[in-house]
Amino acid sequence: MARRTAVLPLMLVACLAAGGHLRAQGTDRGAAEEDVATAPVGIDGVELFRLRGVSSFPAEARARAVEDRIIAAARDPAVTIDSLRVVDTNGVPAIVAGDRPIVTIVDADASLEQVGRTELALAHLARVREAVIEYRAARSAGALRRAAVNTLIATIVFAAGIALLLWFWRGLDALLARRLEAHVHTVGIQSFEVMRADRIRAALRSGLVGIRTVILLAGALVYLGYVLAAWPWTRGLSRNIAGFALGPLQVIGSGFVANIPRLVFLAVLFFVIRLLLRVVRLFFEAVGRGTVKLSGFDADWAAPTYKIIRVAIVAFGLIVAYPYIPGSQSEAFKGVSLFIGIVFSLGSSSAISNIIAGYMMTYRRAFKVGDRVKIGDATGDVIEMRLQVTHLRSFKNEEIVIPNSQILAGEVVNYSSLAKAHGLILHTEVGIGYETPWRQVEAMLLTAASRCRLPSGDPPRAFVLLKKLADFAVTYELNVYCNDIQLMLPLYTAMHRNILDVFNEYGVQIMTPAYEGDPDQPKVVPPKDWYAAPARPPAAAAVTSANTEARPSSPAAALEVR
Repeated sequence: MARRTAVLPLMLVACLAAGGHLRAQGTDRGAAEEDVATAPVGIDGVELFRLRGVSSFPAEARARAVEDRIIAAARDPAVTIDSLRVVDTNGVPAIVAGDRPIVTIVDADASLEQVGRTELALAHLARVREAVIEYRAARSAGALRRAAVNTLIATIVFAAGIALLLWFWRGLDALLARRLEAHVHTVGIQSFEVMRADRIRAALRSGLVGIRTVILLAGALVYLGYVLAAWPWTRGLSRNIAGFALGPLQVIGSGFVANIPRLVFLAVLFFVIRLLLRVVRLFFEAVGRGTVKLSGFDADWAAPTYKIIRVAIVAFGLIVAYPYIPGSQSEAFKGVSLFIGIVFSLGSSSAISNIIAGYMMTYRRAFKVGDRVKIGDATGDVIEMRLQVTHLRSFKNEEIVIPNSQILAGEVVNYSSLAKAHGLILHTEVGIGYETPWRQVEAMLLTAASRCRLPSGDPPRAFVLLKKLADFAVTYELNVYCNDIQLMLPLYTAMHRNILDVFNEYGVQIMTPAYEGDPDQPKVVPPKDWYAAPARPPAAAAVTSANTEARPSSPAAALEVR
């Protein structure tokens, strides 16, 4: 058997030498042959030769049929190596196993290899005999035992290697953590932090994790390839496993190499844009904190101005980078870009208008977070300002969400903007008959205002306006200054309570909201009925209050009503 096997390479060389004179073909014919579809015939992942096909019997189907016949012959112990031979039937050579046909060599196969049919049949016969011998040897009892032992040893070595590698990396991580903590510091320019130390450490750790992952994957790939190669049924997969794993990397690598100049430009542009954005952000953060002061620039403008500049910088970077993006000139890339642009333009018109309105409101200084405002029919405190909407908290703790475009199109009343410096003027009106002297009415209204007490203990400043001489009554307006916008409602309540008390004390009737005629008795409350049940006189109320609390717990409690 060994002697016959040794002769097979010599037969192959002789056959190829005998058919060498047929290789002189025309250039056009050679080019045409390269375009012919062929399929490989392989056993256990080893390619033996290639075959052509026809339209009714494609090359892939013909190759599979030949593979099945070779495997059937190799599995049959009755088929000996000597029974594999070439027979010539009517001038057509064929490889047979005893009386079983394996493959017939036709003129198309010979023209593909540019040798004679007989020489090609002898060459294919040599490959078939080698494949049958290797197929039977790989599936012998001894070979399978060796494969099992080798697989067990490889598995133990692989598991031990993984455990050792994990132990090594655990120690290395601890060592690097100490070194990085001691030697890696924040990178900055004067008071600006360009790169914080924790981010540098995180980047280094991520790099080490990537290296560890690559090493583990490479070890797993080597182990898997070795184990698959040990068994005949998976030997073909072991030969292709590197291609499976590295094929995509090869495609990526070739594309990367071809686009290195563009990628270098994009990388430099990316880092320049990123550094510029970081410097701009740090600058406007300093402006917002008040560390850096700009003449005529409000600190509240820092955050929205940074967002606008950030969008402008990113847009400029994208415009510059677009021609250098690999595939940017392809029709698919242009189609996707056009589709995204259409979707964005159709679906974001209202959103963009709200965003623009949000920025315009910021620079108009209409209000800021914490101000008490009136927008349309909604009144409340501003709790949050976003690019598209503004959130208010009403006096009843209701959250009101208003689109910024609606705010920009309407009027905004800000109660807080001038309250600290000049005081917000709270006002209320009363109608008093013409028989009551106006000087007395003004004095009573000022007395009612003087009975209010601010948290400081002083009464608020007040003045009276005579607003209207109506048909049946004179309209007076009491105006009181309020410097704390949170006391707005409590101060209104105190004003109204004191006005009722003062006018009742002096027996003057309030004629609003309507007057039809003089009643027999003035519509006033006598002092003896001021504290009708369940109300309590000031002395009793003071005793009860002293037992429950030591000081006012709300702005309303801070206003003393007499």
